[in-house]
Amino acid sequence: MAYAYWKTGKMEDKAVFDLFFRKNPFRGEFAIFAGLGECVKFLNNFRFSCSDIAYLQEILPNVDQGFWEYLSQLDASQVVTMSAIPEGYVVFPKVPLIRLEGPLPVIQLLETTFLNLINYASLVATNAARFRITAGDGVQLLEFGLRRAQGPDGGLSASKYCYIGGFDGTSNVLAGKLFGIPVRGTHAHAFVNSFSSLDDVSENVSFLDFCCFLSIFCQLAMSWLTKISPILNILEHETNKGELKAFLAYAYAFPRTCLCLLDTYSVIKSGLPNFLAVALALNEYGYRAIGVRLDSGDLAYLSRKCREAFVLIADQFESPWMKKFTVVASNDINEETLISLKEQKHEINSFGIGTHLVTCQKQPALGCVFKLVEVNGEPRMKLSEDVGKINLPGKKSVFRLYSEDGLAILDLIQLCSEKPPEVGKKILVRHPFIESKRAYVCPYKVELLYRDYWGNNGLTQSFPSLQELKKTASDSLKTLRQDIKRELNPTPYKVSVTNEMYNFLHELWLKYAPIGELS
Repeated sequence: MAYAYWKTGKMEDKAVFDLFFRKNPFRGEFAIFAGLGECVKFLNNFRFSCSDIAYLQEILPNVDQGFWEYLSQLDASQVVTMSAIPEGYVVFPKVPLIRLEGPLPVIQLLETTFLNLINYASLVATNAARFRITAGDGVQLLEFGLRRAQGPDGGLSASKYCYIGGFDGTSNVLAGKLFGIPVRGTHAHAFVNSFSSLDDVSENVSFLDFCCFLSIFCQLAMSWLTKISPILNILEHETNKGELKAFLAYAYAFPRTCLCLLDTYSVIKSGLPNFLAVALALNEYGYRAIGVRLDSGDLAYLSRKCREAFVLIADQFESPWMKKFTVVASNDINEETLISLKEQKHEINSFGIGTHLVTCQKQPALGCVFKLVEVNGEPRMKLSEDVGKINLPGKKSVFRLYSEDGLAILDLIQLCSEKPPEVGKKILVRHPFIESKRAYVCPYKVELLYRDYWGNNGLTQSFPSLQELKKTASDSLKTLRQDIKRELNPTPYKVSVTNEMYNFLHELWLKYAPIGELS
């Protein structure tokens, strides 16, 4: 297309493009906007290298030489401007997330990359936000999905955007290094399986900073196992001693962050008593275990049994700190699982979730589109048999109107030539396509959603940190009414246009729509 534009002399045509989506993901009524920072980075590095042009010359051998000279001089620094809704905001269908202006061929060349950077990022951040809403604020969410992610970059991006969407940490160590996300994790079943008996570890290894041997630690844990077995009503000889040694080895390596996986053999009959024995032994050396992870079975039931055992042993041996053990649940946790667990009396306070795998199973993409809305000051409009696919023409501004209690009422789309809405002044707002749907709104607060991120000299403002983006997403979600965020049959959020925008849209619609003839 770029060559066709160049060949027909449209290199200097000034175009405006909107990037938006048509339908909310996950049967919900909102999305979280993410990926804008990557778009800014792409703009900053947008240019064609000598090797790029050499390759293009190979696959397009009949192109005029002048076009390659044109491409070699292209960059975004002096010709492109970009306005966008801040990353992390809640956003809605039909509302342009990004507005790009510049030479028609240049903006067209940005389309595929921008869609790629926004679609996946926003989808993952939205999914993470839905997990956070469903789980509630009192539960820790950990992203454990790297091993099942869509390639290394898909996994790294998902860790980043899960954090923005509301997760607390990740098992992805590289994401921790690059983005400053808290790194959390536990050992695997393989670690437990690698030990077969109490004799698996050399008894010449010293324990922590104390002048004693690991064998003494084993003996101490065994003595505690003997004490707690009748209290828990389990048979000591049925507990797996390889598992006990694995827990001891893990506590030896990580005395301050010991969290053990219980379901390698049996949660109730082996994993739970073995963990409690190790935790009590570790306590005698001045360290406190953190808790346990459950990765299979009835998570609600098993978490309750674990908590009951923690309380029982804590009371029996006057160790109140044991009552606060964390219970982490993993095992393909999805949104439906969280909803189900909320209906049961579970004792889980942390979830390990492979959220980007769930994302791709449920929804392959957010469905963002990139549409031309103006050329050389003239509006452009794409028509369709499907009204939902008709775009809003012209260069536009978007405002979010708020009520007195700080909640968002609606998003208002209008032409840039119109006066902004005013606080305390009644405004007629309309549905873009349904004539009868209209109302008056008197906003308590008016927020212009667009910020200028890229201009004639490049980046026009500093970009927020990942931690700031996470807070932005959390704060923005709080401006939505609960019925809009609920899991089942949420209330649609209103996206409206001004009366002037409505008339402009429908006049243009009639202008471009062909008139049929009946016979």
